[in-house]
Amino acid sequence: MRLTIIGAGPGGYETAVAAAKSGIETVIISDGHVGGTCLNEGCIPTKSFCRNAEAMDLIANAETFGIGDLSYKFDFSKVLERKNSVVAQLRSGVEGLLKHKNITLIRGNASFKDAHTVRISSDNPETDGQEISSDYFIIATGSHSATLPIPGNKLEGVITSKEILDIESVPKKLCVIGAGVIGLEFASIFRSFGSEVNVLEYCKDILPRFDTDLAKRLKQALVKRGIGIETGAQVQSIERDGDKLVVTYLKKDKEFRVEADKVLMAVGRRPNTTSAAIDAAGIEYGPRGVVVDADMRTNVPHIFAIGDITGGMMLAHVATFQGKLALKAILEESGMCSNGDEARIRLDIVPAAVFTKPEAATVGKTEDECKNASIPVKCLKSFFRANGKALSMDEPEGFCKLVVAEGSEAYAPGQILGCHLFGAHSADLIQEVASLMNHNATVAELASTVHAHPTLGEVILDAAHTAL
Repeated sequence: MRLTIIGAGPGGYETAVAAAKSGIETVIISDGHVGGTCLNEGCIPTKSFCRNAEAMDLIANAETFGIGDLSYKFDFSKVLERKNSVVAQLRSGVEGLLKHKNITLIRGNASFKDAHTVRISSDNPETDGQEISSDYFIIATGSHSATLPIPGNKLEGVITSKEILDIESVPKKLCVIGAGVIGLEFASIFRSFGSEVNVLEYCKDILPRFDTDLAKRLKQALVKRGIGIETGAQVQSIERDGDKLVVTYLKKDKEFRVEADKVLMAVGRRPNTTSAAIDAAGIEYGPRGVVVDADMRTNVPHIFAIGDITGGMMLAHVATFQGKLALKAILEESGMCSNGDEARIRLDIVPAAVFTKPEAATVGKTEDECKNASIPVKCLKSFFRANGKALSMDEPEGFCKLVVAEGSEAYAPGQILGCHLFGAHSADLIQEVASLMNHNATVAELASTVHAHPTLGEVILDAAHTAL
C-alpha cells in the first residue's frame, strides 16, 4: 500500500514517519524546506526572537536583581543569526527523520492530475513531470498570511509575519495591524527590541477568541510596557510620506493616522486550497478550507486533509494530531493494525498560547461561551502575586481562571471545562489542565493532586482550592 502526503509541515512529516513505522510505503512531497510554516517562518523562529526579547528585558531590569545598570551594544544581526541557526538545526533533524526506508522525500510542487494521481513540478529534471499514483493521499499544504484589501497594502515596508523575521534592522516605529496571536507576539518582541509600537485592531478587544478577562489583563500589561493599542479601529489605507508609512484608520467615525517605518499586516491566515490543484480530484472546499469529517477524510474517500488547509484551529500541534486521526482511519480501513494511541484525541480540548510578555494561554471553554450555551459554571481564580516562585522571579503579574461546571446532563459537578492563564510560563502551565480535561477530571481531583513547592504550577492548584 502506498500513501502520498502533500506538504512537509508538522502534520505532514510526523504523519509520514508514523506511517512508515507502520509499514506503509510513504511518499512525502515538499515544495519548500521541510518543517513547513511552523519551523521555517512561524512558531520556531518567532520563539527564537522571543528568547532574545526576554534577554533584553532582563538586562533592562538588571537593577531589580542588584546587578546595577548595564551598558551594552544591541547587535540585531546576531538575533537573526541565532534564529537561522535554530531553524537550520531543527530542519536538519526533520530531514533525518524522513530518511526512513519506507519514506521517499520528493522536492517540488504536487498537483492532482485526477483523484488517484499527482504530477510533480520541480527544478530537478529527475522528478519534474513525474506522476505518482497512490492508494491514499493526505493533503497538508498549510496556509499563507492574509492581507487587508486596502490601498497601499503592497507598498514597500508593508510586511507579513514571514518578512518581519528577516528584516535587516529594528524599525524605530512599527505599526501592527491585527491584535491576534501573531500581531501581539511581534508587538511584544519588537517593543523589547526598542521599537515604538502601535497596534490597530478592528474588533472591540484584543485576542477576540480568548477569554475576556484574560484579553483585558493582557492589554493592560502591554499598554503598561508602552505599546499603543487601539481597538475598534478600522484601517482605511496605507500611504507613503517620504521615508515613512502612514496608516489611516477610523474609530467611532473619527479619522486617525499612525506613522511607521514598517507596517506588519497580521490579520490572520488563509488555507492554501489552490496549491495542489485539488479541483482535479473533485475535493470539496470553501473559503474556510477543505471540508473533512471526524477522521479528516474529504468527500473523496481515499483522500484526507489535515492542518491549516482544513481551516479551524491553525496550530502546528492540531495538524499533528489530525494526522494521527487520518492515519488511524487508513490503517483500520486497509486491515493494518492501529496502536490505539488515538483513542483519547479530543480536538475540542486544544491548548493555545500567546508568547507575549507576560505570556497567555488557554484551553477549553471560556466563561462567555458557557453563558451563551446555557452551561451553568463557576469561575475560580488565583493570582501570580500570591505565588512565591512568581515573586522570586519578579513576575508578579498574572492570574489563573478555571471554568468549572456546576453540574448538568452534559457535565459532572466540578468538571473542568476551561482554563485561562496569564503570566510567566503560562504556555507551559496550561498543559497540566489540558491533560486533566482530556480525562474529564474534576476540580476536586486537581485540588487533591500534590504539586511541588515553590513552583508556578501552584497558581493552578490555588485556583482549584478556592472551590473547597
